Amino acid sequence: MSFVVTIDGPAAAGKSTTARAVATALAFRYVDTGALYRALAWKTLDQGLAPDDDAAMERCLEGTSLDLSGSPDHAHVWLDGEDVSDRIRTPAVSEMASRLAARPVVRRRLVQIQRALREHGPLVAEGRDLGTVVFPDAEIKVFLDADVATRARRRSRELHDRGIPMSVDEVTVELERRDARDRTREDSPLKPAAGAIVVDTSGMDVDSQVAAVLDVVRRHPACPAARERA
Repeated sequence: MSFVVTIDGPAAAGKSTTARAVATALAFRYVDTGALYRALAWKTLDQGLAPDDDAAMERCLEGTSLDLSGSPDHAHVWLDGEDVSDRIRTPAVSEMASRLAARPVVRRRLVQIQRALREHGPLVAEGRDLGTVVFPDAEIKVFLDADVATRARRRSRELHDRGIPMSVDEVTVELERRDARDRTREDSPLKPAAGAIVVDTSGMDVDSQVAAVLDVVRRHPACPAARERA
């Protein structure tokens, strides 16, 4: 089995930025599992499906193909053979993705897709239940967290850079709603995995949080990068 690093945590805790940088530094594959949920969310919205209609979602999943490609800095998300990378980063898609993630029928299928990505070699995957459910045997498990005020400021800046103006207050409400849903869902609630290294990024810049995770990964004796240096 390939060497796996999982980076879990709530929205805007720094998972994507950290995971991309760590994957680039180690020449590992970068897996954004949230993008898979977002792609399905985009299809759900586009087709006007009800996310709580399990029968409809199961039929949708049977006819849906999802995949990831590209480098960490130029990742692409494929839905039914079409690149939807530029369509899935809106607040509406984020909200729908969170609702879908609470549905066991959706999670079961997405877990299968995510686990299959391990066949392609060592990877750094980021999401919300990777260390607890998807890759419980991962060699390195990290849980990134930050206070909601810090995360709201980060997400507001990120949205502004994409031309989607949302105030910090609006983002705070959205994050708190998503946190409550993610942490209390019956199937795969958001929480640190057993043995996970918890990193609070509230007072950290990007370089510091990336360095902290890289240090942990490189010290693992089974890490491909560690073996190359030996």
